[in-house]
Amino acid sequence: MTADENTLLALLNSTPVIAGTPTDELADEESARRWLRAHRIPARAEDAAVLREGRDLLQAVVRGDLPPRALSPLLEGVVSRPSITRDGLEWTVDRHGARAVLVDAVIAWDDLRRHRPGRLRPCANEECALFLIDRSKSNSARWCSMATCGNKLKARRHYQRARSDEGAPS
Repeated sequence: MTADENTLLALLNSTPVIAGTPTDELADEESARRWLRAHRIPARAEDAAVLREGRDLLQAVVRGDLPPRALSPLLEGVVSRPSITRDGLEWTVDRHGARAVLVDAVIAWDDLRRHRPGRLRPCANEECALFLIDRSKSNSARWCSMATCGNKLKARRHYQRARSDEGAPS
């Protein structure tokens, strides 16, 4: 996973459901400061509102609730400069602070969308608010974590089948 994919996934997953309660790791400056530090993202906690707005747009686009053009405000004023290196043409995007985090996340989202379509998606557990990047060969991963969401859903289905079997006539 690239650094930008890590940033994208961390940003998308900054609204986890903990013990059945939705949370926001960017809710205020203090929680944003902890989140930024934990993910080694060079931005200011004062920019938490900017990060939240961008994250909310990205989440809605990945879920399919908004079209990709909804991300346009995140790219307003972004400038990229070309340069020639030993290896060929290289583009450098001018970005700073929270906007840099959002621009990096949008670039990673677009790269996944174009080169690995369908690999970035929400967890299939409706009670979960997390996202995953499916790296399986078959592109069949459904849950953010097999240990949590996958096992919970499988156990729930097993319990429901067992209960319905008990009530079935012999």
